[in-house]
Amino acid sequence: MKQEQFERLQALHEKLVDVFLDEADPDKWPGNGVAVASWDQQTRGDRYWVKKNAVATIALTQRIQSLVTVVRHATAAGGGEETPEAVTDPQDDLDKQVAEAEKEASKLLANLQNPKAKADFDRKVHGKA
Repeated sequence: MKQEQFERLQALHEKLVDVFLDEADPDKWPGNGVAVASWDQQTRGDRYWVKKNAVATIALTQRIQSLVTVVRHATAAGGGEETPEAVTDPQDDLDKQVAEAEKEASKLLANLQNPKAKADFDRKVHGKA
């Protein structure tokens, strides 16, 4: 998971917690302040739906939080390609590519500094292999 995606996931979690707090406020539910005996079927249904929606919102926030926790653990454990849910920094990928290029360059340089390997290389380059 990219750092940007992880940050967006955390921001979404925060927004959904705010939505849940708004939805779960009993003062905003239909039928608030009215005796239960005087509720009609519409009020009962609306009140039930509002509570059910709040539960669905908090369930979604819990799933997002679980995902964030898994990603944090994978990242803390040094996750990378073997743990795709780990947060990766684009700079890490670039550093990895640079390290691989440096390794390849040092191999080529070592071969060119070896007289026998250089002679073999020169023959190949000049078509005398």
